[in-house]
Amino acid sequence: MSYSEFTIDELKSEFALTLEVSEELFANVTPVKPSETLKEILAENIPLALQIDTEKARSEMIIAPILIELRKYFKRQISLFSGTDFTVDRSKKLNGRCDFIISLSAEQLSVTAPVVTMVEAKNDKIKSGIAQCVAEMVAAQIFNAQKNNKISSVYGVVTTASVWKFLKLVGNTVYLESGERYLGDLEEIMGIFAWIINSARS
Repeated sequence: MSYSEFTIDELKSEFALTLEVSEELFANVTPVKPSETLKEILAENIPLALQIDTEKARSEMIIAPILIELRKYFKRQISLFSGTDFTVDRSKKLNGRCDFIISLSAEQLSVTAPVVTMVEAKNDKIKSGIAQCVAEMVAAQIFNAQKNNKISSVYGVVTTASVWKFLKLVGNTVYLESGERYLGDLEEIMGIFAWIINSARS
């Protein structure tokens, strides 16, 4: 079994998780303006990615440039991993490759604690990626604890590139935003990522 094979019921049973729907996880977040470079990249990439209409195209052409911009915004003091194996505990079936991992460490050779955000890319349905994202967040929480990093929250997002849904794991409770964010609100999405990283640093 890998991250992608978990169901919500299995996660709740195996890791004693509680899921709560939250109206708002990120109140009063300051928007972050994308650079002109990112705007130009997305203006070119978005129509093409939507025409190709595969998970890989959306991931490479839309999601990756946004996360690279985030790394640049933080002056490359955070690390970004794509398609990386993140096997934390095979006995608990916490193994597999993750679409994107963001760590507070600037170390780019290997995933280093603290891992703060998991990003799961999906081609069409957000709901289909929630269990996988939660499994990856649980793995990140365990990984951080194994490295003696007591970061209080791990965040996740499931996205089709057009639609973004954020999650938060604190202890054994997973909070899911009731609403969804949209690519047209890129400044808000960038602001949320910036808020997550800044809050984890403090």
